[in-house]
Parts: sequence; C-alpha cells; structure tokens
Amino acid sequence: MSTATADGAATPGRASSAPPAQRPGAKKRKSVMGTRPWLAAVFLLPALVLLGALVVYPIGYSVYRSFFDASGNGFVGLDNYQEMFSDDATKTAIKNNVIWLILAPTVSTALGLIFAVLTERVRWATAFKLVVFMPMAISMLAAGIIFRLVYEQDPDKGVANAMWVSVHDSFSESPPFPGAHPRPTAGLTEASNGSFTTRDTVRAGTPTSLPLVAAKRGDISGAQDAKAAKAEPGKVTGTVWFDFTRGGGGEQGTIDKGEKAMADLKIEAVKDGKVVARTTSASDGTYTLPAKAEGAQLRLPAWNFAQPYNGVDWLGPSIVTPAIIGAYVWIWAGFAMVLIAAGLAGVPRELMEAARMDGATEWQVFRRITVPMLAPVLSVVVVTLMINVMKIFDLVYIIAPGPSQDDANVLALQLFQSSFGTDVNQGLGSAIAVLLLLLVLPIMFINIRRIRRESRR
Repeated sequence: MSTATADGAATPGRASSAPPAQRPGAKKRKSVMGTRPWLAAVFLLPALVLLGALVVYPIGYSVYRSFFDASGNGFVGLDNYQEMFSDDATKTAIKNNVIWLILAPTVSTALGLIFAVLTERVRWATAFKLVVFMPMAISMLAAGIIFRLVYEQDPDKGVANAMWVSVHDSFSESPPFPGAHPRPTAGLTEASNGSFTTRDTVRAGTPTSLPLVAAKRGDISGAQDAKAAKAEPGKVTGTVWFDFTRGGGGEQGTIDKGEKAMADLKIEAVKDGKVVARTTSASDGTYTLPAKAEGAQLRLPAWNFAQPYNGVDWLGPSIVTPAIIGAYVWIWAGFAMVLIAAGLAGVPRELMEAARMDGATEWQVFRRITVPMLAPVLSVVVVTLMINVMKIFDLVYIIAPGPSQDDANVLALQLFQSSFGTDVNQGLGSAIAVLLLLLVLPIMFINIRRIRRESRR
C-alpha cells in the first residue's frame, strides 16, 4: 500500500486517510430529496393538505372575513377592530383573560409543585397522585356541570356553601325563627330595621305575652308546648309562643293547648331608647327580666327573625371569574403535578443531601436547589397552561349562569356569541379570532425558543 506525498509521489506502506467522499473518483452521496424528491412529496402531501385545510385556510379566511360587515358583502376595513375595542363586552373579556392568564397557570403550577414535593414524603404516593390526577380524565363539560352544582347558592345543594355555612355557624349564632312576626293585633310595632317593640310599657308582677306567627314548620318542630308565665313580684315575666293551632280553632293572643313555645328569642327592655335589660326565652317560651325593666318597652330585635346565613354567592358578578378559575385549577393541578414529579425524579439527590449536611433547612433546600433545578419543567408547565387558558371557553359557558355570564366573559366566549349568538356578526367574530391569535402567538414563540434552546444543550 502507498500514500501520496506533497509532490504527488506515492509512499509505500501507508493507507489513505482521506474520507471516501473526498477521494479522487469517489461519488457524492445524494439525499432522498436529491434522488427521489417525488417520494418525499408523497409522504409530506397528506400532512400539508391537512395543515392547509385545518390551520392555514381558517386563519387566512378569518383575517379576510374580519374586514367585512355582518352580511359578508360590504368591505368595512378596520371598523370591526374599532368596534371590538370600543365594545364593553369585549373589554370585559380582555380583562378576564388577563386575570385567567395570571391566576390560573400560577396557581395550578404552584399546587402541582407542592403536590409533587409532598408525594415524595407520603406513604401512599401513588394513590395520592391518582386522586389528584383523576380530574384530568373528566371532560370540561362534565367538570363544568359538577362545579355548577358545587357552587349552588342553596347550602342544602351546593357543597361549597354547605362547608362555608358550617364553618360560619360554628363561630356565630343562627337566628332562631327567620321570617316570623307578631300578629297585627298583638300590640307590637315594627321598626324600620325589622325589630318589634311593644306599644305599652310593662309592669312587674303582670306577665306580658308576645304571640308570634309565620314561623317555619321546621323551626318549631320538636319544640315544647308553650307555658303561661307566672307572675313574680319585682320581675317582668311573660311568654313568647307560636300563636297557631293546627287544624284551626283556638283563640288569638291566648296560649291554647298544643301551641308551641318559641325558645332562644332575644328580648330587650328599652327605656328612652336605651337597653336596660336583656334576656332569652326558655325552652317553654317563658322569659324573666329584672325589676329595672319595669316601665320599659319590650323589644324583639330584628336578629331573631333575620334570614340565616346562606353562604357566598360564588357565581355572582363579583367573584364568578375566580370561582371558575378554581374549577380549572382542580382539573389541571394534577397535570402540573405529574410533569413536575417527573422532573423532580431527575434532580440529583446528592445536592440536597449535601445542602442538608451543610445545615440548610428544608425550606432553603426547596427554594435554592429544588426550584432552580426544576426551572425548565416549571417553564414548560406554565407556558402550556398559558396557551390553554387563552382559549378557555367551555368552563365559562357551562358554569357561569345567565345573569353573570357577561361578568365572566372571555375572548373565546365573546367570539362564539358574536359569531353564533343572538346578534350574529361574523365580521366582528373574525376580528376577535384574529385578536386571540395575536395574543397566543407571543406565548407560542417563547415556547418554540425555549424548545430550541434546550435542544442545543
């Protein structure tokens, strides 16, 4: 064997080190595109056709349609865009989309991070992950129906208000007889605040009866029979009872057999606008006030008859958007947890153990090691959820009731209402679609740059 020297002479015993493609007479290899471009085109054609039919054409037509009026025949230029930014509904939708963009990805990612870290410290980690991730298996339609029931105003139907009312009633006393009031002939006058006051002053040693009606059957069921109060020297006494005899009959203003006592009513003795004594009716309806109540008027405060605390209006105009975001977080926190848990499995444990050996607390390990190491995964989760919430539609459409739907409006819902609602204007709807596309594009570009940057590592 021989090799060529600089002057072209061959040197025996050496093999040629030049690549085969650079050797004299070697043929240059061609790619599939170079040799058989039609074959590559055949494989790419179905994908290109689908891409053009499902993506490129709809985008192009939406941009084109946004320059025409509702009928699609009259060219209006930028009038649809001007109307879009001057319309209150669209302004509300943009504001709510900003709220969604800030709250939903942040809260979902934060909860996912917390759950992922906790699963490493609990015994039943797999079961815990399964329970948290399970809402992802439920469609948005089903989740919307579920949370529409969860947010029901009636505590007997809505889980959220049932829990909220239970906590509230644990720290505050509930009114005993909502809606009850005295008979017109009972000698009590109603004040503007809903309280009732006797017209005459009371005297010690003479019982004062306070008959009431209109109490709910459930509030008096199981109550004791009313008992006539005994006269006590130097004290003001009387009875508060439900002045109604089942089946009719009986005498108004008189305690008849079987009429029920009204216990736990607050009673105040008032002189010159000042409360001089207070008491609460007993289980048999009787009450007793000290001697200083003589010559005062008796007042039944409005609290006795106020409606009980009925919870929070979750789907009211003020908090309907955060309430729907709560439903979204319930669904997507499991998605964030699974991705973050997968990234957490790749974090070197040696770094954490070394930090603990150096005296770092668990919070310092989490903040200075775990979170920075998970930064690429967290960015993936956040960007994915940001793109997702920009297109949110079904949860808002299903959960928000009719009176609050305008307050919960988002761009995708406004697009639907403008294009297919009562006042159909597909020119305006197309303009909203273009706006939504322009808002999503920067997030997509950020995601693409992140993917390319990670691929170069």
